[in-house]
Amino acid sequence: MRTVTYSMGVSLDGYIVGPDGGFDFTTPDEEVFRSAIDEIRTIGAHLLGRRLYETMLYWETADQESSIDEADREWTALWKSLPKVVFSHSLTAVRGSNTRLASGSLSQEIERLRAEPEEGDIAIGGAALAEEAAALGLIDEYRVRVHPVLVGGGRPFFPRHQRRTDLELIGSRVFGSGVVTSRYRVRR
Repeated sequence: MRTVTYSMGVSLDGYIVGPDGGFDFTTPDEEVFRSAIDEIRTIGAHLLGRRLYETMLYWETADQESSIDEADREWTALWKSLPKVVFSHSLTAVRGSNTRLASGSLSQEIERLRAEPEEGDIAIGGAALAEEAAALGLIDEYRVRVHPVLVGGGRPFFPRHQRRTDLELIGSRVFGSGVVTSRYRVRR
């Protein structure tokens, strides 16, 4: 069965977006970006909330810019080829390669993707969508990329009103920049 993962960059105090709405503190250096490229290679489908979808639209045309480097081109190619499902109450259409609006609930979409013969993890992007998935018990693995900064508030990585979830550390890595990635499997 395909694993459902939730992966985002986060401040040391636990926020994916700071109090000003910014997330520039998660901008990866070359080493961390290479790790993100390696991670996206393991993804078979990506589920996104509206805000993350709109942020990620940049990558649909980034390869048309002459100023981007080879790593950005590689990420762009991988992103464009990745099947994406957008969850939104306000959008009636979406743009982008291999992108569609969700036709069912989050649990129905995950069930449908798990039933497909495709390979690769099912990634969830966006805090609100991840919060819903966590409340439904649908997340199998949390991938946390902790950046060495305290932002003092904002949107938390982990939902505040979720039931207790026991986790098992299955891997970690420290980068030269001080970023630490950790992978935790949900204990069932």
